[in-house]
Amino acid sequence: MADTGLPAGWEVRHSNSKNLPYYFNESQKLSRWEPPPGTDTEKLKTYIAENHSPPEIRLDTLGLNGNTVNSGKIRASHLLVKHRDSRRPSSWREAEIKRTKEEAMSIILGYEARIRSGQSPLGQLAMSESDDSSARKMGDLGFFGRGVMQKEFEEAAFQLKPGEMSHVVETASGLHLIER
Repeated sequence: MADTGLPAGWEVRHSNSKNLPYYFNESQKLSRWEPPPGTDTEKLKTYIAENHSPPEIRLDTLGLNGNTVNSGKIRASHLLVKHRDSRRPSSWREAEIKRTKEEAMSIILGYEARIRSGQSPLGQLAMSESDDSSARKMGDLGFFGRGVMQKEFEEAAFQLKPGEMSHVVETASGLHLIER
């Protein structure tokens, strides 16, 4: 059996209703969306990427990511890298984020280069590397209108055309790459 990096008694299961992985402890009859304390996040990232990554999705034929609906909403995905000065410096990947803003910028610029070079799509990279809980949905934030997201994020997202990706966008939450 593959090493999930989860503490003893915990396993990764798959939610059919949400089509997402979750964490379950049989003996305690506990389930949760976030990894339990004591998880080796590097091992878990590898396990999730190898065993719970969704099949390739043809976004252009499904009408996802970037379609504008009549209510003025857009659909976007993102990859977030937090730093110690972020509004909430913790994530599903790390209980306490200690990296500096400069280190976070270096990391996200590396991700941007990988995405722009075609080496990795944003959604696949977001699943293993994003500090946002939307990582389990390939960074998909769903449809949102104006006045919902942080100002800097909203301005960047609404300027993008479907299929475009932003450069690094800084908000109180951290550093983002946004894709419509």
